[in-house]
Amino acid sequence: MTLTALGWTPQDAEAFGRLSAGDLVPARVAVAYGATFRVYLEDGETLADISGRMRHDAQGRRDLPAVGDWVAVKRTDQADRATIQAILPRRSLFSRKVAGDQTAEQIMAANVDTAFLVTGLDHDFNVRRVERYLAVTWSSGARPVIVLNKADLTPNLDAQCDEVRAIAIDVPIHAVSAKAEHGLDALERYLQPGQTVALLGSSGVGKSTIINRLLGEDRQRTNEVRASDQRGRHTTTHRELVPLPGGALLIDTPGMRELQLWSADEGLQETFDDVEARAVDCYFKDCRHDSEPRCAVKAAVADGAIPEARLQSYLKLQREQRQLEARQDALAQQAMKRQARAGAKALQKRIQDKGRD
Repeated sequence: MTLTALGWTPQDAEAFGRLSAGDLVPARVAVAYGATFRVYLEDGETLADISGRMRHDAQGRRDLPAVGDWVAVKRTDQADRATIQAILPRRSLFSRKVAGDQTAEQIMAANVDTAFLVTGLDHDFNVRRVERYLAVTWSSGARPVIVLNKADLTPNLDAQCDEVRAIAIDVPIHAVSAKAEHGLDALERYLQPGQTVALLGSSGVGKSTIINRLLGEDRQRTNEVRASDQRGRHTTTHRELVPLPGGALLIDTPGMRELQLWSADEGLQETFDDVEARAVDCYFKDCRHDSEPRCAVKAAVADGAIPEARLQSYLKLQREQRQLEARQDALAQQAMKRQARAGAKALQKRIQDKGRD
C-alpha cells in the first residue's frame, strides 16, 4: 500500500520532514501488542518495538504509540523488525479513563477522521449513552456519525430515531440492520480512500457484524447477545487498523461496558450546545444550573424547551469531569513532589561526593 492509501497527508509529510535522522521511514500503527506493535510500511508490514529513549522519556500513555498513529521507525538488522523512534503529531485522539477506580488514561485510537458511534435498537437502547459517546468524539477531534443498528428488531424505529435526533443536533444518523444487510450503503459516503473510520460502541451492539459486511467477509467473530438483558460478550479483543476493499481504513475497538470521560470539556459543550446556549443568560456567570436563582437553563426546562433528563445527563457528566480533574490534579502534585524529592536527594549526593573529593 502507498502511504497515501494508508491515510498519509501533507501535514504528516511536513512533520516527518522535520525529523533530522535520514535512516527513519514513516509507518502507521496497525495493532498494539503491549510494548510491541505491528506497523504498516509503504513496502509491507513489520513488527516494531519502542526505542529505549521513547520509553524513558514517556510521561504518560499519550507519549506512547497507539493504533492509528503515524510513527517514524528505524529498521533493524533483524528481519521483520523495526524500532519506533518518534510519534508524529496527531490530528485526533480518542481516550477515556480506564475502567474501575484507577485514575489513568486509556488511548483507544489516533488519527481518526470519522467515528461510527454504534448503538443497538434493542432492549439496550440508551440515548444517555449516546450523549456520552458524542462528548468523547467531539473532544477527540473526529467527526461523529451515529449508527443505529438492529433496525429490524424494533417496532419503534421512528420514535427511537427522533429521540437520538433530539440529543444529536446536526449529527448524521443512520438506521441499519447489519445482520439483514440493510441500510449499510448509507455508510459508504464516509469510507473514502485514505479516510480512517473508528467503530465505537458497547458490547453486543453489532460492531463486528458491521465490519464483516463492510469487509465482504467474516473476518471478525460474532456472538449472540444474551436474551435476558440484550448485552453481549466482547468479540473484538484488541484494536486493529484494517484496510477496507474500497480504500478506507477501519479501526475496530473492543466493546466497552463503561465509557468514562478523561478530558471532555469541549466535547460536553458541543454535545450539549442547547444547554450551553441557554446558560449564557443565567444571572450568575458560574451558575451550575442546580439550585441557583434566575437560572436560564432551569427556566428552559420548566418551559419544556430542554428535557429534564437531558439536563440531568449534562450535570452528571460535568460532575464526573470535575471529579476526574480533581484526581488528575492530585496525582500531578504527587508526581511533582516525588520529582522534587528525587532532585533533592541527587543534589545532596553530589554535595557529599564533592566533599569526599
